[in-house]
Amino acid sequence: MPPTLASLVHHSALKLTVRAGEDRLDVPVRWAHVSELADPVPYMEGGELLLITALKLDAENPQAMRKYVKRLVGAGVVGLGFAVGVNYDEIPEALVDAAQHEGLPLLEVPRRTPFLAISKAVSAAIAADQYRAVTAGFAAQRELTRQALTAGPEGLLAALAAQVDGWAALYDASGAVVATAPEWAGRRAARLTAEVERLRERPAPASSVVGGPDNEDRVELHSLGTGRRPRAALAVGTASALGTAERYAVHSAIALLTLTTERSRSLHAAEQRVGAAVLRMLLAGQPDHARGVAGDLYGGLLDAPFRVIVADAGAELLAGLTEAVESAAARSGEAVLVVPEGERLVVLAADGGAAVTACLEYAAAREAARAVPEQGAAEADEPVIGLSAPSGPIAAAAAYKQAEQALSVARRRGRILVEHEQLAAGSVLPLLADDAVKAFADGLLRALYEHDATGRGDLVASLRAWLSRHGQWDAAAADLGVHRHTLRYRMRRVEEILGRSLDDPDVRMELWLALKATSHE
Repeated sequence: MPPTLASLVHHSALKLTVRAGEDRLDVPVRWAHVSELADPVPYMEGGELLLITALKLDAENPQAMRKYVKRLVGAGVVGLGFAVGVNYDEIPEALVDAAQHEGLPLLEVPRRTPFLAISKAVSAAIAADQYRAVTAGFAAQRELTRQALTAGPEGLLAALAAQVDGWAALYDASGAVVATAPEWAGRRAARLTAEVERLRERPAPASSVVGGPDNEDRVELHSLGTGRRPRAALAVGTASALGTAERYAVHSAIALLTLTTERSRSLHAAEQRVGAAVLRMLLAGQPDHARGVAGDLYGGLLDAPFRVIVADAGAELLAGLTEAVESAAARSGEAVLVVPEGERLVVLAADGGAAVTACLEYAAAREAARAVPEQGAAEADEPVIGLSAPSGPIAAAAAYKQAEQALSVARRRGRILVEHEQLAAGSVLPLLADDAVKAFADGLLRALYEHDATGRGDLVASLRAWLSRHGQWDAAAADLGVHRHTLRYRMRRVEEILGRSLDDPDVRMELWLALKATSHE
């Protein structure tokens, strides 16, 4: 504890006597300062014990003393020491009354006690308090380090909560709560996720102080990690502001958790390199070798149906998707294989698992944001994601191709995410909107349109009717309102102009799709 007026009064060598403010002696003293100025306030910082002999004061003037004491209290002076036997044999009643009225502790300093002795006593007590704080801080650091090495982040949080007499929580890169100590703090920490999200938007290192949920406590938030984007966050909740020893403990916890985070990043990078090798083996049709390399790291993932996710986007957006997928997998305890490839991301995730769900939710959130005009305009480069059907190690290459096909369709349709299963359940006709398909269709049918433009027949409409009736002459002629011989003549002209036989099923298919793809109706 820092020195207080009470501790100075009880100091046997100082022989101080309390003349006013007996009920406020427990206030801490930050320093002892001697000043004979009539107005020392401009030189005060607050928390001082002011020592005077009243050399330049009219200490017997009640009005002057009330004004003097009032200014001292306003400046944060915590006590006034008056030396008797120098200018006054005793403390004038005017000063005593003013101190009593303002509640300012007034200490009588005997002539045999020099001001220097009081200053030394305060300085020694402050130094002793600082030494105790530093010693306690080192002890806390040792305990936190021991817990971090033996019990991991959970043990470290428990030790930190005990050191600060409060609670502590660790958040992952997505802002979700990873661990708390004590356990009852879980709900309290979860209600601060919005504050953690705001902290993560600031460059690391960053910190903030917020009121706890329902104003239950004071919470400090600190980002963790050395990169530009924080990898995690620490919350520390206490009933009041932290003292010096508690501050040492928090700073030690931040350093240890940052080291853990950076070590995790290195391990994560190594895991990604292993994952890239496993992926290459799977795509090369070597599932047994892939299992051997994966071992326990991804082995569970390769034993169950998985989905392949392929995403194209800028680095920032891919980082957001990666965080969402990895954090969801970590919280659910499932394995996930994430391989970044420049501006492309490949993910193998358990079918129906948390990682796939997180990917779908991420895409839905991006779609919703794009639907709002001002938000959509701000993000011109949206991610494009393709999701394969459920697969296994033997068919991994096929699943990867499915994901790429779904991604290609998503890009053409202006969608953020498309599942391959949606393509199989839907229609092929929307795919004909591609510009290349339209160009092919226009080229294939151009001669027929040019023929009809001269007024020499209606070959395009006749071809459409004939194909729609599967080559049934009578039904197609009835649809057109012409004789079947007329229709036969027109189909021969179509064959002559195009140089293709309508007996060929491939030709009929191409012509039908071309008619569907063209804008001419």
